Amino acid sequence: MAESVEKMKLDATKARDSGADVLEIRLDSLNTFDPSPDLKTLIQHRPLPLLFTYRPKWEGGMYDGDEDRRLDALRLAMELGADYIDVELQVSHQFIDSIRGKSFKTKVIVSSHNYQLTPSVEDLGNLAARIQATGADIVKIATTALDIADVARMFQIMVHSQVPFIGLVMGDRGLISRILCAKFGGYLTFGTLESGVVSAPGQPTLKDLLYLYDLRQLGPDTKVYGIIGKPVGHSKSPKLFNAAFKSVGFDGVYVFLLVDDLANFLWTYSSTDFVGFSVTIPHKEAALNCCDEVDPVAKSIGAVNCIIRRPTDGKLIGYNTDYVGAISAIEDGLRGKQNGSSTAVSPLAGKLFVVIGAGGAGKALAYGAKEKGARVVIANRTYDRARELADVIGGDALALADLVNYHPEADMILANTTSIGMQPKVDETPISKSALKYYSLVFDAVYTPKMTRLLKEAEESGATIVTGLEMFLGQAYGQYENFTGLPAPKELFRKIVENY
Repeated sequence: MAESVEKMKLDATKARDSGADVLEIRLDSLNTFDPSPDLKTLIQHRPLPLLFTYRPKWEGGMYDGDEDRRLDALRLAMELGADYIDVELQVSHQFIDSIRGKSFKTKVIVSSHNYQLTPSVEDLGNLAARIQATGADIVKIATTALDIADVARMFQIMVHSQVPFIGLVMGDRGLISRILCAKFGGYLTFGTLESGVVSAPGQPTLKDLLYLYDLRQLGPDTKVYGIIGKPVGHSKSPKLFNAAFKSVGFDGVYVFLLVDDLANFLWTYSSTDFVGFSVTIPHKEAALNCCDEVDPVAKSIGAVNCIIRRPTDGKLIGYNTDYVGAISAIEDGLRGKQNGSSTAVSPLAGKLFVVIGAGGAGKALAYGAKEKGARVVIANRTYDRARELADVIGGDALALADLVNYHPEADMILANTTSIGMQPKVDETPISKSALKYYSLVFDAVYTPKMTRLLKEAEESGATIVTGLEMFLGQAYGQYENFTGLPAPKELFRKIVENY
């Protein structure tokens, strides 16, 4: 995507050194372009096979000039020995007619881009047939994801294609198309050299494709796992699980799943290829109703953060691993205050435990604290939701606004389970600093950033603090064991999280 030929040459070398196989040259990104000398320079000095694209504005590119001149440049690239060229379906017939009878080694990709939506399976199939009928060597279809379920239609066409097929669904909801095409038979996928410098919405970096997702190892038998949420891009889970899979040679890949409608997602991706999911905000409670069976603890909590597809019958089983991680970390923090005195009775027994938030994580912590003998108070922006949860677990309820004046005793425990203070809104906190002096321990489920404003102010007020990373690690151990049936690599997980 560089603005000059010189920068393109530098980027070409960088791409080769970073592990790319082919380099796409976007001629429409050049500030000035003189076809004959510039194409000769690029082709003669290529460190990798080159794919030339000269995308016009009417197909989402930057070129806004004479059409004949544009197509002449692509023909010239073929004459000079380009490895691939990309030409748009709209002009492909005249272009391919103009080169008929000539002998080129260049492979011709005929492409179609839809920046509005992803058509039906029938329409995609017809489009693929139209592209194939032009005489294309490789069919390329790029569409836009309005929902993550749209990508399944592209996979369906891809897996049945009889010719080399590039199928990509643009946008954050289409990210899995760029990774899992390696499993479903796609010809190639695009990665960017730098984060954010993209030629189409939703492209991952080359580094992530090769090292986070281990793209070269993905094949038809690879099992798919992922983190379901909205938002989801902040999650550390893909880094954790992919490294753990790799460390034991487990044929699985773990991806980001930006999901709007959980039931529709699970119904769409119901094949045995999609075998396990972590569930985060805001889908933990909805997940309970989407499972065929729910573990009794998850049922008591009223929230599911881990879904497994049982291989024998394809049924979805829901679990909750949130509460174990958080409660054990809080207990360890309290034991530290008591100089490590470890007794059979939980250090939470008899303590006043204030939970901020009545969502899935709030339910998990309230349930876990109650199980350990604590007296639980739920504080929530909406008092009715706090009251509802308090009634279920046998506790008290408060409106979040009233929490600042709530201090019936001086040795309370506070657990924030909302996303208040999470990146990018790192200046926010659920409770004023002046109220923190009544708490001996403060836990925050937010782990990006690790030290939230709440935790910093709690520490300054003299409280023991427990970061969200501890809960994150604890729940991840349980999920990994559910996913694989193997013991969690705890040291590896901690190392990855601490170096993140």
